[in-house]
Amino acid sequence: MRAHKVDGPPVVAFAAFLDGRQSSEVVAYRPGGVPVVLGTVAAVVRERRNQRMFTWSHNVERALYASRAHLAASDWQRLAASGLPLFDTTEGDDAVLEHPLALGESAIHAVQKDREAVESRLALDWCEQESRPLLIDGGISGIDVVAKSECAVGVVKSHRSLYARGEALQTVLALQAGERSSVLLVTSPKRTSVASWYLRLRDSRGHDPMWSLVRVEIASRERDIALRADEVSRWILAEARRWHSRTDGGTRWSTEFAIVKNFCGR
Repeated sequence: MRAHKVDGPPVVAFAAFLDGRQSSEVVAYRPGGVPVVLGTVAAVVRERRNQRMFTWSHNVERALYASRAHLAASDWQRLAASGLPLFDTTEGDDAVLEHPLALGESAIHAVQKDREAVESRLALDWCEQESRPLLIDGGISGIDVVAKSECAVGVVKSHRSLYARGEALQTVLALQAGERSSVLLVTSPKRTSVASWYLRLRDSRGHDPMWSLVRVEIASRERDIALRADEVSRWILAEARRWHSRTDGGTRWSTEFAIVKNFCGR
């Protein structure tokens, strides 16, 4: 694992941006403290045309989430008749959950999976219809077509999983602004393998080691992967600089799409 200065100036190249959101609200507690959660998931692809942003496609879905095993049959029937899709949050779970907070967390995880599914469908739509670069908020390895597409670029801002240890991790954490790590192959039995690297967007002095650090995912290619990593990094660095400016001594953010604001602000 080595640090590499990204070769060449930033280049504005992304044609569109994909981001998603979710919300979870407990609308009722049934006997035993069993929560009934109203979940809303949404995703949007915003396309850039002549320096302006337009909605290419979007999707919003709402559903109810509850543990059927902990509800009376009459309660489940009333929820099913509400007109909203109803999901059993503990179906197939061998563990017996009884704590209301644990049941609530199970519902939130179910909402998160549905949000990821909505995002994945939009990413798939873009990759099947377009060849222009799409910046995706998150990883791309979940859908084979997207993971193998040359147009899909995933930007992972959270680092719950680290793909470096020991000296390699120290190299990643010491990356300076405009530097990337060596390219590595991220593999999983249930996901498509992708090429990945860490990239520092901004100067992290005075912040924690993860500040302004993102991990990039693209389709794995056998040749010219280092050149491709530099090219894509230049695209991402261009967005980080493009949407962050200072006026009147303060910071002004463009609010046209959340994804750029999110990863530039870290």
